[in-house]
Amino acid sequence: MDSLDQKILNVLRRDARTPYTEIANEVGTSEGTVRNRVERMTEEGVIERFTVATRTGNVKAMIEVSVAVDVDTTAVSERIAEWEEVDFVWQVSGEEDVVLIVDASDTQGVNELITQARELEEVVNTKTRLILNEKRG
Repeated sequence: MDSLDQKILNVLRRDARTPYTEIANEVGTSEGTVRNRVERMTEEGVIERFTVATRTGNVKAMIEVSVAVDVDTTAVSERIAEWEEVDFVWQVSGEEDVVLIVDASDTQGVNELITQARELEEVVNTKTRLILNEKRG
């Protein structure tokens, strides 16, 4: 990845639906170059997915999960990532091993996800933080 790839990614992070012609104008290259680079970054896994951010009025939360020392954190993360209301699963350093970003219809939905996480035999502890406000860069 070079600086042009970074500039393209920065535009796409703000709005993944930005037309290639608009990205090209913003970063100072041609539409074909942008198209080729986005396709290459997608094929190489640099761009994992294009997603939608919503303002649904739902309850968003971070559920921090600690797992047992002998657990394959990647395997647990992959299973949790399949849960419907989970937007992101991050493997992190620190006291907790995995952080879930969830978007549930209400606090009961968040509580059900906490319970679901705690019911996994690999999980030894959870901490939850409600997300009160969100700003995009």
